[in-house]
Amino acid sequence: MSHRFEVWAPTPDTVRLHLDGELHDMQKRDDGWWFVDTDASPDSRYGFVLGDDDAVIPDPRSPRQPEGVHELSQLHQLDTSVWTDSGWTGRQLQGGVVYELHIGTFTPDGTFDAAIGKLDHLVELGVTFVEIMPVNGFNGTHNWGYDGVLWYTVHEAYGGPDGLQRLVDACHVRGLGVVLDVVYNHLGPSGNYLERFGAYMAQGANSWGQTINYAGPDSGNVRRYAIENALRWFSEFHIDGLRLDAVHAIADTTAVHLLEELAIETRRLSAHVGRPLTLIAESDLNDPMLITPRSGGGYGLDAQWDDDLHHAIHAAVSGERQGYYGDFGSLKGLANTLRHGFFHAGTYSSFRGRNHGRPVDTRRVPASSFVAYTTTHDQVGNRATGDRPGFYLTPGQLAVKAALVLASPYTPMLFMGEEWGASTPFQFFTSHPEPELGKATAEGRKAEFAEHGWDSDDIPDPQDPETFQRSKLDWSELGSGDHARLLDTYRGLLSLRKQYAELTDPWLENLTVDYDEDEQWIVVHRGSIRVACNLSPDPVTVPVGGTPLLSWEPPTSDETGSATRIPGYSFTILAA
Repeated sequence: MSHRFEVWAPTPDTVRLHLDGELHDMQKRDDGWWFVDTDASPDSRYGFVLGDDDAVIPDPRSPRQPEGVHELSQLHQLDTSVWTDSGWTGRQLQGGVVYELHIGTFTPDGTFDAAIGKLDHLVELGVTFVEIMPVNGFNGTHNWGYDGVLWYTVHEAYGGPDGLQRLVDACHVRGLGVVLDVVYNHLGPSGNYLERFGAYMAQGANSWGQTINYAGPDSGNVRRYAIENALRWFSEFHIDGLRLDAVHAIADTTAVHLLEELAIETRRLSAHVGRPLTLIAESDLNDPMLITPRSGGGYGLDAQWDDDLHHAIHAAVSGERQGYYGDFGSLKGLANTLRHGFFHAGTYSSFRGRNHGRPVDTRRVPASSFVAYTTTHDQVGNRATGDRPGFYLTPGQLAVKAALVLASPYTPMLFMGEEWGASTPFQFFTSHPEPELGKATAEGRKAEFAEHGWDSDDIPDPQDPETFQRSKLDWSELGSGDHARLLDTYRGLLSLRKQYAELTDPWLENLTVDYDEDEQWIVVHRGSIRVACNLSPDPVTVPVGGTPLLSWEPPTSDETGSATRIPGYSFTILAA
């Protein structure tokens, strides 16, 4: 069967196709694209030979890499007969609940097919979206996924593209949407051949690698490389949303930012396929421009992660004040953040040593455009030992954090295992095959935390296979002790979100907050619903009454019914 092979490669003088052991000369167009039409089988192995170099390197748009990112690419088409989701009309993010997971550690087997076996747990829990950490091609057997170098591939150890297709289809059958984490701000350190083809990279670097050329000469095709990759996940894999990693590290000085262009094309595709397609940014900028509609002069993304909400809740409950928690911890700060979305909205950040952020126009931007969470892969894995909050907080404190997030007007997100207070850590793990790269990663990790006073012997070696194994969830915990009790509480909180419209109301003008800094209680008013939390170890009386709907520890009401006694480290949700 004849197949057209194409590649954008303006840099080399010649390009040859290496197909099933034979070389074929390719023709060049004026726009820098090379092509050749030749017979190929549906699973042919191929690569490209650039200029005088005899090395065969993978296709930048390779659909499959069976032997790894340094080896030959393989033609691949998803079997459309596998899909059973023809009736799937999608899910809007507003009113939804997201569940973040890492395929390699979500189950003992660490595959897409194994994850399918746990989807019923997520349905019973009450989540509506599964968010999968990056699965595109990277070198090695396992890592977090943010060192990808071949954006169009799916990591073979997880089950490859066919495995991802089966997982997405299984989610849709159960009514679950799928969000895929993608990285367009850098490429990993091993297997990045893009510069040999053309001007994919620019001068400068961000925290993780060289800057990608989205604004310089020849950047048009680089932008298409990213945007068409995003659209491919939506169209070919039936993905419902993309979580865009660290968009503040995308260097784009053009008049129409890459993110806005992506939003425009995503809306166009959404209209064509007839289902919602969602874009969620991770950003460190505290700039509501990202999620302001294009009609209001913004980029028009649907949502963004909100670390300020996490920091305000975590610092108030845990008492931690190190690093970026330094400005957080007061109930006043927590109340303001719950009311306005950002803590830093043009205010001074001691962690950054400057003013940070800008206010949110809550008339234009609903609270559902902010993703709120008690923890994430970053907030666990970027701690020195990968310790989850349950390692140093009581079950009651975990329940309080959950109530503040899950009963908030924001879009809640859980990190895998959080719902039962998993006793397994989530540590930073890598599997770089190159000894020098592995050594540099491990030494850099130890040096980073040594600066903060950690003993280097306590820092897990990312390259040690046991670091990866320790990070796998232990599913045998769910039915025992405080694990089972916490799981029931999470299920109860998510059930209340479905029952009461007040809890999914996304407009912050309808939210008020009362608190007592000395006694350490806070009450969030959501229409007729009151979310009353005691952050102290001692019982407190809060000046609100009502019928208890859900509590961690049973509260008591006073004789008048206008005040409620809440035990230490507990919450109660009351209906007026």
